[in-house]
Amino acid sequence: MKARILGFATAVLLTLAVVGCAKKTQQPAEQPSATTAPAATVNPATAGTITGTVKLVGKAPRMPIIKMGADPACEKNNTGPVHSQMVVVGKDNALENVVVYIKSGLGDYTFPTPTTDVTLDQKGCMYHPHVVTLMTNQKFEVINSDPLTHNIHVMPKINRQWNESQPQGASPIVKSFPRAEMAIPVQCNIHPWMRAYIFVFKDPYFAKTGADGTFTIKNVPPGNYTIEAWQEKYGTVDQQVTVGPKQTKTVNFSFKAN
Repeated sequence: MKARILGFATAVLLTLAVVGCAKKTQQPAEQPSATTAPAATVNPATAGTITGTVKLVGKAPRMPIIKMGADPACEKNNTGPVHSQMVVVGKDNALENVVVYIKSGLGDYTFPTPTTDVTLDQKGCMYHPHVVTLMTNQKFEVINSDPLTHNIHVMPKINRQWNESQPQGASPIVKSFPRAEMAIPVQCNIHPWMRAYIFVFKDPYFAKTGADGTFTIKNVPPGNYTIEAWQEKYGTVDQQVTVGPKQTKTVNFSFKAN
């Protein structure tokens, strides 16, 4: 009887030991891996606006007449003299073709790629517009409105360089730029006076002044920013601005004539 009880107790102890070992070796349930939080989107209900004017202080320089005699067809396609577009001054010394953008201060936001194409035209043996602005991966197309062949040589330092000819009536050349880059020079190797600049931004907070020198940057989230203005001849100038919820801030820039 004692032997039977002893055997039963031994079996119970062995069972408990096996269960205990199983519990010790059992692996904890696998936890879901942490994922990176998606970048924020701008809340239009609190976004503000930055607006202003860019002017030249002093006497506007006289831009030289471009000599197109090397290609009589270019002269024929223009009704009069064509001046350099390095400095274009309008009424009250307003500066055209100035690029104004948020240089720093933006948080980690995500922005959709615009679905509209940005076009650079070749007309009268000149690039139109002289300064092009667009976002990364946005479609960029080049067209030729002249009755002759042109060459488009885009010379970035960060993005890929390309150089293509475009005869009269050819299909548009369609490209895009995957990385942000400022003031990419463009030149025609056939007509070397043809020059333009391309600005590629990773966000939509940029603007280019028109003939009246004004600019507007919309949908700006509240924050403290450095705003920069670029002009082909005079370089860049910066200003600080704080934009509150639904606030419109005016930031005026000026460049001194040499």
